[in-house]
Amino acid sequence: MENRDIQGQESEAAVSAHYDTRLPKLPWSRRIQIPIIAALVYSVIRVLGPTLRFETAGRAGVDEFLAKEEPCIWAFWHRVILPISWYARNREIVVMNTTAFDGQWTRKVIERLGFGTAQGSSSRGGLRGLQVMAQRIAEGYDCAFTIDGPRGPRYVAKVGPVLLARMTGAPIMVFHIGVDRGKTIEKTWDHFLLPGVFARAVLVGGNPIYVPQDADAGMIEAKHQEMQKELERVRDIAEGWFLFTDAEREKLRAEFGW
Repeated sequence: MENRDIQGQESEAAVSAHYDTRLPKLPWSRRIQIPIIAALVYSVIRVLGPTLRFETAGRAGVDEFLAKEEPCIWAFWHRVILPISWYARNREIVVMNTTAFDGQWTRKVIERLGFGTAQGSSSRGGLRGLQVMAQRIAEGYDCAFTIDGPRGPRYVAKVGPVLLARMTGAPIMVFHIGVDRGKTIEKTWDHFLLPGVFARAVLVGGNPIYVPQDADAGMIEAKHQEMQKELERVRDIAEGWFLFTDAEREKLRAEFGW
């Protein structure tokens, strides 16, 4: 996609502008934690990220789509937020970001990595966040959702990308990342993935999902379920990628045109 520099254009808002700025009130003990946690997490990503060695499965199909220079809606499980934050940095992708405590320090991290944010929450401001994302898509930017975030349930996709696709006509592109070495933090709700230093990583992309702009409630639910199944499919392939034999990987490449 052509790089669009919107700085200095008074008629357009910055890509990181927030629509819903009504952040919840937090005690001072929580407020002072926000910059500290953000600095620590950013430091981990900056140190670990450059050591990861990425392979992209399904690259031909993704490249074919990207060659059209059309914005899209990326959807992925919260589990892989660390490796994708590094892989997709500095592309001005607009991410839906909760207004809660976790979202406030997360916003500081991802904006330093070159993402934009649309503030919203599942209980307040979510629709306003979608409006920001629709505006950004109209301006030519991609948008993204941690689809089971911010608090789960794990691996249960929310409907936000389907609604945004209906509003804009942009397709939904799902993906997942697997690594050959890393640690799953099982005490976290998302089973957070911490890749090992110098780990090999594979990004598995799914098929584009289009939602008609005249979709009714039944169609929206059908597309929601299609997205859920596609997310599960790419997750299972990515998580098992480095456990497969060479023959199994070649079979997958042939089956899905990789």
